[in-house]
Amino acid sequence: MKILVVAPTPFFSDRGTHIRILEEALALERRGHEVTIATYHIGAEIPPFLGSKIDVRRIRRLLFWYKKLEAGPDWQKIILDLLLIKKTFFLARTKRPDIIHGHLHEGALIGWIVQKLLFWRKMGLVADFHGSLTREMVSHDYLHVSFAQKVFQWVERLINNLGDAAVASSWDNAEEINQARTKKRALPLLDGTRLDLFENLPSKESLRKEYGIPEDKVVVTYTGALIPNKGIRYFLDAVPLVFAAHPEAHVVIAGFPVDQISDYLARPEFQSGVSVISPLSYFELPKILHMSDIGVDPKDSVTRQASGKTLQYMGAGLPVAVFDTENNREYLADGGTYAPEISAKGLASAIGELVSSRELRDTRGRICRTRAEQFSWDQTALQAEAIYKELLEK
Repeated sequence: MKILVVAPTPFFSDRGTHIRILEEALALERRGHEVTIATYHIGAEIPPFLGSKIDVRRIRRLLFWYKKLEAGPDWQKIILDLLLIKKTFFLARTKRPDIIHGHLHEGALIGWIVQKLLFWRKMGLVADFHGSLTREMVSHDYLHVSFAQKVFQWVERLINNLGDAAVASSWDNAEEINQARTKKRALPLLDGTRLDLFENLPSKESLRKEYGIPEDKVVVTYTGALIPNKGIRYFLDAVPLVFAAHPEAHVVIAGFPVDQISDYLARPEFQSGVSVISPLSYFELPKILHMSDIGVDPKDSVTRQASGKTLQYMGAGLPVAVFDTENNREYLADGGTYAPEISAKGLASAIGELVSSRELRDTRGRICRTRAEQFSWDQTALQAEAIYKELLEK
């Protein structure tokens, strides 16, 4: 099949949304499909070592000053998305795709517009939702007026009902979307992990020397975006509590943008017990996790987003400290170490439980590694392919 992916984001950037878009596309390509990605004018190219022939097509650089790579809303994206409609229309007209796969709410809307403009082509549209649009904007402190929130909630409900088929990156997001859908129900299309990335890595000792990490410490690691809606503040507030109870702990924070957490990093306890690795390449992530002892994902369930970092921790065989949410239970089961409450204190308790017991770390790490085998990108692509075929048969 010919698949046109709509990615209303600066693809590729080293964060969860982009990892999902990239890995879905790569897995579909491995299954023999021809994939084209329509995206913004900025972002890294797909690394040549992946051997991919995915065609990444970008909008014109009319907003040449726009260079924002991190997640979060921006009014200028309205202009970028208008340009992306034009680009997607051109690609749909010339490439004649069988399927338009629209990521995020903006991508679903753009795909719907192009599908209707070229209605005689009978292209199937799959809406791929990564979380709640309105809740994410609120979590980024972008919507302050209750009236504006209600308007965006209304728009979100309309978009939730678009697409001949809809998929969501998490179980609870799919459940929320189905409250709005009057057509076919949204299905969970889960993130995955590539276990081969964690093979043939240097030793833990050599990696700690490479990154300047103490070899005799229990390394507690957070990877990903350093922005509020990822729960990073819970983790940062938990760090001093962990150090107070467990001086043997050392924290690694790997991600961007670092300026978002500069007030924390200026504190004495952070300067002595925390190592920052920024920026963090997705393709360097396995090395960071291999030298770690514990993974932390402090995201709560507010935005209804999936938790790709948890899957990466699992693929690396790390025990994971998390909050007790439906998504985390589904992924981790008995391999998770769950905070007794959604707070910094609760998270510190879960982390401390793992820091204090190597046996517990080893046991839960093995469980996580075994469970990771259930979540592969190839399985995700197989499920997406079945959805595409069903649409084309109809």
